[in-house]
Amino acid sequence: MTTSLEIHSVKKKIEDFSLGPIDLTLEPGTVTALIGNNGAGKSTLLKMVMQLARQDAGDIIIFGKNTKQEDEAWKQKVAYQPQALIGCDSFTGHELLWLSSRWYPTWDKVLFDEVITTFEVPLNKKYGKLSQGNQQKLIAALTLARNAELLILDEPTASMDIISKQRYMNFLIKWMEREGKTIFFSTHQMEDIRKLADYLIFMNHGQLIGHFEKDQLGQQYKRYWLTEDLPAFSIPGEIERKGLRMITSNLPLETEAYFQKENMQWHTDEFVELEEAVTYLLK
Repeated sequence: MTTSLEIHSVKKKIEDFSLGPIDLTLEPGTVTALIGNNGAGKSTLLKMVMQLARQDAGDIIIFGKNTKQEDEAWKQKVAYQPQALIGCDSFTGHELLWLSSRWYPTWDKVLFDEVITTFEVPLNKKYGKLSQGNQQKLIAALTLARNAELLILDEPTASMDIISKQRYMNFLIKWMEREGKTIFFSTHQMEDIRKLADYLIFMNHGQLIGHFEKDQLGQQYKRYWLTEDLPAFSIPGEIERKGLRMITSNLPLETEAYFQKENMQWHTDEFVELEEAVTYLLK
């Protein structure tokens, strides 16, 4: 089966910021969240996938097609949702609908109308006159309705209210029920990650620092409550301690081996919640 997206040794330098080398592969039927602090390079990476920013080195392959080639047919298989539409303030929703739909033979008018109706977005108003939340909802409708095989979403719910976020996540979950679809999205929203993602990719200072299955990430971190005081020095795997008898480890097997070797007993242990695991990685 052809992969949805392959990124090979991609690099980009912007003034004093360096991104990469980045290597990454996304398979059809998966949802991957790109996570990182502000300035980590997430938006830059997504823009390079869409060739809105050119990489300095490396290759980006979308459905078997190198994006460096003159043939840009791959673009009809990808729908990109930016944080905002640049240069579109004077266009109404109706005009943006016409401009978008004519380029996608798979355009799904029923889905577009459903999203617009659910979010109550006024198509007769100019994009620049809409609130940030309604701008993002309109972009979401224009993106989903393209019915592309790969969705690239940059902070897709950042400006939406809580109820709208939940409704948009439901649209994405339903959209993924269509065979062979793939989503690659950047986010700071834990609810988006928890509800939608299969895989989590972490970025920091332009580098990929981790790639995990969501359901396995929490098992990378374990917390222990001991029956006696901890030694003053750091023990294997320790990343945090509270008080004299509680410790968190990112290497549970090594930590437990040390406990057994030193005959240290613990009365309780637990894997950390997903949100805590994400926080530890981002630190």
